[in-house]
Amino acid sequence: MEGFGWFTYETVKRIVIAHPEHEFYFFFDRKYDNSFIFAKNVTPVVLNPPTRTAVLIKYWFNISVPKALKKYKIDLFFSPDGFLSLKTDIPQIGVMHDLNFEHYPNDLPGKYLRFYKKYFPQFAEKAIHLLTVSKYSKQDIIEQYDINPDKITVAYNGANDAFKPLSTEEVQSVKQKYSSGVDYFVFVGALHARKNVPRLFEAFDLYKKNSQSDFKLIVVGEKLWKDEALENAYSKMQFKGDVIFTGHLSLDELTKVVASAKSLVFPSYFEGFGIPVVEAMKAGCPVICSNKTSLPEVAGDAAILFDPFSVEDMANAMNEIDANEILRTELIAKGTEQAKKFNWDKTAEKVWESISMCLHAKF
Repeated sequence: MEGFGWFTYETVKRIVIAHPEHEFYFFFDRKYDNSFIFAKNVTPVVLNPPTRTAVLIKYWFNISVPKALKKYKIDLFFSPDGFLSLKTDIPQIGVMHDLNFEHYPNDLPGKYLRFYKKYFPQFAEKAIHLLTVSKYSKQDIIEQYDINPDKITVAYNGANDAFKPLSTEEVQSVKQKYSSGVDYFVFVGALHARKNVPRLFEAFDLYKKNSQSDFKLIVVGEKLWKDEALENAYSKMQFKGDVIFTGHLSLDELTKVVASAKSLVFPSYFEGFGIPVVEAMKAGCPVICSNKTSLPEVAGDAAILFDPFSVEDMANAMNEIDANEILRTELIAKGTEQAKKFNWDKTAEKVWESISMCLHAKF
């Protein structure tokens, strides 16, 4: 799962278990896995059709969901990915993680862009309350949609506790498996335009050329859509043989790969939060990341920040983390402390406060 999925899974699981006095109805748009039914107070409901296109998303939320809300006598509808129904008077809370599409419209296929641009302002207006995952995103929603600040609560993302430092022996074993025993940088995230991977390829090439290093670059993630810029940047690389694509990794393998890296490189030019930054910090992996949007807020003083639109700046950050072992040690220590600010228990508490507030307001 990516950020939205982890937010949903980790927060809803905690809320359901902590509040057995309430009944929860989980609306799925396809066959579900039983591991998502967290407790006896959860009733799973499959609503057709599967939401695989913008048109079907609209149908699902405006026809299937209102019918189900009425049928099951729901008091409040919570949508952790921001989509809401415009065809019901049942109170709704939406989670708007970020508004990337408002700033970088070319990053999305046209049919999804048109849907988001048209309906997200309406979702923001329709919601009785909104949640988002950073102060940056809150301010962005306020400015983009002219929303009252009191209507928006910040509930920071967390990171899985499975991310933790490894022993020297374990690190060597992981490096042997993934990079033939050589040190490596790691990138984690969906290969989406805003993740800025084409410039990461250019920066890695420049770093390799200047440093004569034998470092590898491990790329963990799946493509969301066909991306010609990504493919072109990779094809032009001088050191493409040192780039290792793992695709999706299980949580167990991901934690090992991150904990064994020389550094996480996170070059996104737009993030609502940036969970991999906190995951790396928890794993004892120093971070170099973009200085845009929410990332300085999440990274604090525990990362080297660079301009994601400057290949040279990114390459210099790679060289700095490689050449300065004292700096690496300092960043690891700072990262361990910074990561403590973000955990899913706190997220779930914030989410439940908003839900509880809205339920009491209704009655």
